[in-house]
Amino acid sequence: MKRGKKYLSKLENLDKSKVFSPSEAIEWIKENHFANFDESVDICINLGVDTRKADQIVRGTIVLPNGTGKVQKILVFAQGEKASEAREAGADYVGGEEFVEKIQKGWLDFGVCIATPDMMKHVGKIGKILGPRKLMPNPKSGTVTFELKKTVEDSKKGRLEFRTDRNSVIHCTIGRVSFGIKELLENYIALIDAVIKSRPSTAKGRYIRSVYMSSTMGPGIKIDLNKVTEVTEAA
Repeated sequence: MKRGKKYLSKLENLDKSKVFSPSEAIEWIKENHFANFDESVDICINLGVDTRKADQIVRGTIVLPNGTGKVQKILVFAQGEKASEAREAGADYVGGEEFVEKIQKGWLDFGVCIATPDMMKHVGKIGKILGPRKLMPNPKSGTVTFELKKTVEDSKKGRLEFRTDRNSVIHCTIGRVSFGIKELLENYIALIDAVIKSRPSTAKGRYIRSVYMSSTMGPGIKIDLNKVTEVTEAA
């Protein structure tokens, strides 16, 4: 991949032989980010699981203590009293089949999709559109539920869903470079703790194999595996 001059300049400043503690990585990113927008701070966690086996797929949800810094529009499929509950909780769009038709025509102006169980018969019609974009409501991620008030409010606060990809890697955003070091560290601790608690009972050997942290445009910084959980245990 071709890299720009700014990226290569920052890469020269990075000691590639060094492994960083989480707080050191955050400090480096905040001091060396260079894009002219508020970059996200991203985490890649490589796990020792076999995602070809259904019982070793790691997934979960968490409300980050300090949010992600990104406010996403929320679409809720609900009707009657539940529709009113979703609107009162702050959902941006609430409805039923009319939104199925809009999505089929190409409308996708939302970043979170939630549905009550009784509406899934309609949402299923657009599964091939929502699925590849990771927008399909799912009971395992808590987005198929009658508890709309809590789910919508949590999504507004920074509710984060994590899941291993086919290479057994979890990719997540824990905030923005404009966040303080303490805020980013608290979000990091919460995510690592949630991933550790989601360890499948069938997973063997080392569970966390590597962790990298980066800004949107910056180089990846390797986290010291001896210190990955150190802050979690101290929290």
